[in-house]
Amino acid sequence: MAEAAVRLRKVHLTLGSGRSAVHVLKGIDLDVTRGESVGIVGPSGSGKSTLLMVLAGLERADEGLVEIAGQPLGGLSEDRLAAFRGRHVGIVFQSFHLIPNMTALENVAVPLELAGVPDAFARAERELGAVGLAARVTHYPGELSGGEQQRVALARALAPEPDILIADEPTGNLDGETGAQIADLLFAEQARRGMTLILVTHDKTLAARCGREVAVRSGLIENGVSPVVLEAAQ
Repeated sequence: MAEAAVRLRKVHLTLGSGRSAVHVLKGIDLDVTRGESVGIVGPSGSGKSTLLMVLAGLERADEGLVEIAGQPLGGLSEDRLAAFRGRHVGIVFQSFHLIPNMTALENVAVPLELAGVPDAFARAERELGAVGLAARVTHYPGELSGGEQQRVALARALAPEPDILIADEPTGNLDGETGAQIADLLFAEQARRGMTLILVTHDKTLAARCGREVAVRSGLIENGVSPVVLEAAQ
């Protein structure tokens, strides 16, 4: 049996409180195997980005099991959860979330240093080279294009060598050509490293590149089958 990277069972999450409370996730079950690529799709407000935040350990489920890389997250303290996420989960957002007064190299290396990685700057330089930014390591975010900033964010996510890479609309702030380049890089690095890739996207072309699409609507998973299976069933 393939090793599980993600296992969710009956996951519920409500955001807000009182009259403003919204039941966002309504009993989610999901399995993702190690090395798989999964595209999470659905209309705005369906809960797909919230689901991604639960997978990343950035939101805690109210009920249910959330198990990532074999580790149940529910019983972890905030410090242990942050340490686990830093080692096992890389995250790329639509907005790049780079620190403006740090160079590209520092943006990638400083989180590694804080995590106690001894060769933080050497590893950061290698990762920036892997995403095509070897000549831009001393540049600040304001001196980089949007595509280059997203490459820095990707290098930062990949530098800890995570088991799982989570991407929330990774091409959403980019033009079509630059977005395609970032998508190519995402899938190339996922294949090269053998890691699990889970991404949320409105881009049907990007979602179709994943081995499987998971459709979310109104806080529930509608389906989680591969495009090949869908095509065969039509």
